[in-house]
Amino acid sequence: QVQLVESGGGSVLAGGSLRLSCAASGYTYSSNCMAWFRQTPGKEREGIASIYTATGYTYYTGSVKGRFTISRDNDKNTLYLQMNSLTPEDTAMYYCAADSRYRVCGASDWYAPLRYNYWGQGTQVTVSS
Repeated sequence: QVQLVESGGGSVLAGGSLRLSCAASGYTYSSNCMAWFRQTPGKEREGIASIYTATGYTYYTGSVKGRFTISRDNDKNTLYLQMNSLTPEDTAMYYCAADSRYRVCGASDWYAPLRYNYWGQGTQVTVSS
């Protein structure tokens, strides 16, 4: 059974940092596109970063570029999101996602929820001012 389990969320003051983890089991994502999304109530799920696990090539949405870093430990089959300089606007439920089909993250679709067929349950990040 394929599972993605996020951890590392919590409450932090503005300017602080958090590191999210997403442990994958039941499937080895060695040449796949994986991503982090976030969602707040009443809004669509937003793709914020993706990584192609074979090469480490990444994409970021503009609002997190320079502050967040997506990375991958293939030996541990774990995806990470290092989040620095957090602001209250980063408050959201954060999800990791994986595409089990062997293909790169595309520039035109890495941020589209529909391209991912496995999702974690989410971890809440709350940033207060």
